[in-house]
Amino acid sequence: MTLQLKTHPVWQDLTEVLANLDANALVTEHLKLCDYKISGYWDEQDKFYEEITLPRSLSPELVSSSIGVTGNKRWIKLKFALKAERSAAEDLLNYNSTRDFGELTIVYDDSLQFIDENWQINMEIVQLLSN
Repeated sequence: MTLQLKTHPVWQDLTEVLANLDANALVTEHLKLCDYKISGYWDEQDKFYEEITLPRSLSPELVSSSIGVTGNKRWIKLKFALKAERSAAEDLLNYNSTRDFGELTIVYDDSLQFIDENWQINMEIVQLLSN
């Protein structure tokens, strides 16, 4: 007997779990709990920021979700693009890029308890937005 994962019911179950997950509520709660601040951030140039205050007008957009299993540990990983609202993005000086200024990945256990976070921030844009 050959197992074909693409037709296995587990994919339907996983798709249903991810479709019924309110990712926007989870990321909004996370941002509120951290008061829109990141503590102890190292940027790509190895510059250390003791604290970064994110614009409260940011608009997170879910870009990917996944479920992982290792032994008896299970988790859900949600990756969000962090976007500035249009009015703030339009004020960016000569930025022809999208209004994205970073990414946030949040990992929860199978009880939806927070496990970990990972931030990737474009500090130039964040500094322009906070002016």
